[in-house]
Amino acid sequence: MLLALLERGGGVVTRRVVTEVVPEWVLWHACHAGLLLRVLPGVYVDADLAPGEPGASGEEVGPSLPPTQAGPNHEAVRVDRPLDAPAFLRLEPGARRRAALAYADGRAALSCLTALDVWGLRRQPVDEPVHLDAPRGSGVRPRLQLAVHHRQGFVVGPPQVVTRAGMPVVRLEQALVDAWPLLPAADRPAPVIRAVNDRLTTPERIAAALDRAPRLAGRAELRTLLDRLRAGCRSPLEIWGHDHVFTGPGMPSFQRQKRIVIGRRTMYLDVWAERERVDFELDGAATHADPRQRETDLRRDALLATAGILVVRFAHRRLVHETDAVRREVLAILASRRPSA
Repeated sequence: MLLALLERGGGVVTRRVVTEVVPEWVLWHACHAGLLLRVLPGVYVDADLAPGEPGASGEEVGPSLPPTQAGPNHEAVRVDRPLDAPAFLRLEPGARRRAALAYADGRAALSCLTALDVWGLRRQPVDEPVHLDAPRGSGVRPRLQLAVHHRQGFVVGPPQVVTRAGMPVVRLEQALVDAWPLLPAADRPAPVIRAVNDRLTTPERIAAALDRAPRLAGRAELRTLLDRLRAGCRSPLEIWGHDHVFTGPGMPSFQRQKRIVIGRRTMYLDVWAERERVDFELDGAATHADPRQRETDLRRDALLATAGILVVRFAHRRLVHETDAVRREVLAILASRRPSA
């Protein structure tokens, strides 16, 4: 029966669930025999999920630990975890989250940085805590590597919480907003941009969640990013171009990510000047160096030329380091394409 409970819980059981079907001594015996490990108050896991040798004092230590965990695409990636760490810290991410939710016993949902991982937007490093949102007054207490955020008016259910990968998780927009101040400044935009690009959400829906967090640290920067995404920017380089190149005196009102169909092919133009019929493409550093991508770009540019569209490409290096020169070139190209009076 205990094995069936473990299988049903993905290797995780609670004292409450076990003692509903078998005597408590069964749980004690399984721990004493090294089959189960206590990882949180009232929460036990299959010992195979947290390899290590129990010490004489009952504290778990071990000489070695498998150096891999599942990456975002289920590939093996190396990780480093202290070999004498408590069992909860030695669990793989999925088991650690199941254990945290079992500890909360239905009173919390995965949130913040952990939720971003579940949504597939940012892989959470093993040294970051599991984040849970719980209603204020729920009694769910934080533990080592388990951060609990008590929210006024939070309900562990729709519409605030959805089920993803079989686990309760806060809605994507809330996760993006709450995770914003927890990330290093340079890493903050990427999950937001990816969520919009992958059509998991919209800038408007994220902005609505931001409106509910008036005291959020870095709120102005997130608002600016959402404004750029609403304007059609879809990468950090496009945002740079928007702010430093394609706005200001003499610049027309460009369209970002303009959809155009030629024959059977649909294309999106980075920065489109409709009157002059010029498409300014912003090539990222990695894309610019890829010969296969370069060949694809040339074929695309030739197809656009059949429709009378001039494609002008600016590499990442020039946009960032020769900004003034690029601005002058843009203005000169636009002027040359306008009909003379």
